[in-house]
Formats: sequence, structure tokens, C-alpha cells
Amino acid sequence: MEKGLNPRVAIYPGTFDPLTTGHVSLARRGAMTFETVIFAIAASTPKKTLFSIDERVALAEEAYNKYPNIVVEPFDGLLVDYVTRRGAGTILRGLRAVSDFEYEFQMALMNRKLAKEIQTVFMMTDYKWMYLSSTIVKEVAAHGGNIKGLVPDCVVTPLYKRCEERRRENEG
Repeated sequence: MEKGLNPRVAIYPGTFDPLTTGHVSLARRGAMTFETVIFAIAASTPKKTLFSIDERVALAEEAYNKYPNIVVEPFDGLLVDYVTRRGAGTILRGLRAVSDFEYEFQMALMNRKLAKEIQTVFMMTDYKWMYLSSTIVKEVAAHGGNIKGLVPDCVVTPLYKRCEERRRENEG
């Protein structure tokens, strides 16, 4: 491992729009494996986000405020550059199903090409959350479905509110 990179510090990157119970579960399990998990929220993304970067960071901070070894931060630019700047040696990624594997494998190989000293560790999602994604949660919330238990409690009201705002914008 390159000098200055700590393999016991893992970066868990993503858009997290919105943060789901599956994300929380994976970060908590990662925090039992690594000394520190940096929950890194991507500022720039090709996805059209429902929440701003500041809102996503604030919601994640509230969800993780009881976990001292989970740190929430925004990041921008190439993930491997951010990981190196933070001195971490590991990227933590979750896998729900075989369908996730191909994309995640490609990303891990590209990150390895860019920074061979950084390792990617895959953790299987808890079986309870295998079906869960931010996209599905947004769709359910946009149609008024029950999202309690699918997202942390601190996300429920802001998500319904934002979906209602978007619905009104699209109508008018």
C-alpha cells in the first residue's frame, strides 16, 4: 500500500439521492469492519438529483449522528483522487444482485487502473434490502406510497415534500 494510505479507512461513495435503509445498513456493517467509513456523497453526477448536495449531506449526517466512526462528506471529481486526498486505502461498494456486479466490476477495474494501490471491497447487501434502490424509493414516494422503513426516519418527510414540489412544478 502506498505510504500514507490507510487500508482501515474505507470510502463508501455514491449519490445517495435519497439515502435508503440499505445504504445505512451497508455503512454500519462497513463500520464494524473498518476503523472509519467515510460516507462520500458525490456532488457531481450524471443523474438528475432530487436533493442538492447540501441537503443530501445534512440528511446523511442526521442518519449517522450516532455512529462515531462514520464520517459524512461531499466530494467532487474522480473518486480515486478523493480517496487518495483522504488517505484512505479502500473503496467500499455494495452488491445487491448479479445485475450490480458487472457495473461495479468495471468501475473497480478502472479505479485499479487509475490507482493500483487503492483496493475495492464488495459487501453483499443484507437480504432485507436486496430489492431496494434510491430510484425505486423515489418512484414510490412520488406516487404517495408508504416509504417508512425504506429510508431513515429523517428522510421520510423531506422526500415526500420534495416529490410534491416536483409534481406541482410539472403540472404548472
